[in-house]
Amino acid sequence: TTTACLEQVRELRQRGVTVPLMLMGYYNPILAYGETAFCRDSRAAGASGLIVPDLPPEEGTALERACQQNGMAMSYLLAPTSTHSRIRIVHMRSTGFIYLVSVTGVTGARDELSLDIVDFVQRVRAESNQSLAVGFGISTPQQASQVAAIADGVIVGSALVQLMVYTDWKA
Repeated sequence: TTTACLEQVRELRQRGVTVPLMLMGYYNPILAYGETAFCRDSRAAGASGLIVPDLPPEEGTALERACQQNGMAMSYLLAPTSTHSRIRIVHMRSTGFIYLVSVTGVTGARDELSLDIVDFVQRVRAESNQSLAVGFGISTPQQASQVAAIADGVIVGSALVQLMVYTDWKA
């Protein structure tokens, strides 16, 4: 549940985790919770920002404002198929970093990185001076190292979910 996620963030902070924590989820639970209340409670729990994959920047003004009022970042996603104009919009609307989706299709572990990832990162760098973090399908330390050589950050969400599901992460 949304409340349980916020409690997990609070617990991580209480256990001494100091790295920025970005909450990633769909827009509907945030809307149901209330954008302002969600950002207020997320920040109070210790979240640093939001990634909302199904919220296009053209429709994100209210949530961006709630994030800003609570000192939180709002990071939008770009796909390898993103156009020049889409890259510019995301550059102008993202705070914190821009999330680059490494592949087209669904998230999850992959055996190999896309061969186009280097070109994609370079194309976005030509349009934006923001930090770029690459995610989706990064499942091995070798892949993470490859991405770290070309981007400012590596997102390994599936690995974190596996860790939480298949281990006693609270131990």
